[in-house]
Amino acid sequence: MTQNPQENWTRRSLLRNAAGLAALSTASSWSQTTKKTPLQRTLALAQIVDNTAGQADVAKDFLIGCRAAWQEVNNQGGINGYAVEHLVIETDASAGSLRDALDLVKKTAHCVALSGTVGDRAAGQLVGLLKQTQFNMAHVAPWMQNSELDGDAFTFPIFASRQEQIAKAFQQLSVMGVAELAAIYASEQEYTQYRSDVERAAASLNIRLQTYKPAGDLALVGKKLTVNTPRILLFLGGTPELVQFLRGIDKQARQRYVIALADVNLQTMMQMGASRITPVMATQVVPMVNASFGVVRAYRDTLGRLYDEPPTPQSLAGYIAARYTAAVLKRIDGLPTRQSALLAFQQRQPIDLDGFRVSFNAQGRSGAYVTQSMITPDGRLIG
Repeated sequence: MTQNPQENWTRRSLLRNAAGLAALSTASSWSQTTKKTPLQRTLALAQIVDNTAGQADVAKDFLIGCRAAWQEVNNQGGINGYAVEHLVIETDASAGSLRDALDLVKKTAHCVALSGTVGDRAAGQLVGLLKQTQFNMAHVAPWMQNSELDGDAFTFPIFASRQEQIAKAFQQLSVMGVAELAAIYASEQEYTQYRSDVERAAASLNIRLQTYKPAGDLALVGKKLTVNTPRILLFLGGTPELVQFLRGIDKQARQRYVIALADVNLQTMMQMGASRITPVMATQVVPMVNASFGVVRAYRDTLGRLYDEPPTPQSLAGYIAARYTAAVLKRIDGLPTRQSALLAFQQRQPIDLDGFRVSFNAQGRSGAYVTQSMITPDGRLIG
């Protein structure tokens, strides 16, 4: 059977993302110290990464941002004079691989916290696993979208939840006078996890909702939309799934508009050959990468010096996750331990990271910051 050239391009893009992720973490750990860094004593921070194809684009960028931040922290004196060893553990987000990852963390005596778990499925499952194993370690700034897991004593999410992202998107649609939209779910997993959040947000703003259950080939789902389907589509899924869906709706005569959430990487979407016929907007849980905030300027400067990679919202989120982790640990006198680190994070004190404010609500989550960005026909990211 002859393969579609576009599908081949998508597969090659995913493989490049997965290969890039593997290249970033070919060993189970990195010491982020350099020859210029006089620090000798070390503490370790573990980062668990979902390296499956569906998470490759988010994980790769988020990981780059974390690496950049930890190298910056070490070059600026580490944490209370201790160099940070960045322990990266790849998993496939299955229960077995996450248990193995947690076992490795337990055995690493100088590892004081988990920081920047990515992506959403791995982070959510790790919350339950930490409770189940009664492993009292801080789980800091994960890429976790599920608001139902807020309030946990060991997990400290600093980015806006999926519910906050959906509410932001719906509020803007409501202001624009949009009365109805369709929700497209990429798989049964997204349908199970996201449906209640979507329906609550729609009901709160009196927006009529049409739901499209997962049906295998997303391009075919796109082709089968009818004149009765709302023109505004909320897509629940990752970047490769969105690219597949766009192939279907791009062939329709009727203009559609797609809104996606923060798991979609717009730059990667374009690199994978997505058509620019259908406008796509995506929520993001950090400032725009060209913003003037101090933390964003520092991110762009560090990323530019260390990596040949364009700024993305996902790598900025990774940078902020590591910077927040370091800021709290620096408040501990002397060498942080697992116990002292957990106690410090449990205080949930407000922190301003040069323009990105972390301030926890009663539910135990800090993220209410949501913006939207889109790709222009000439490939520019605007918001």
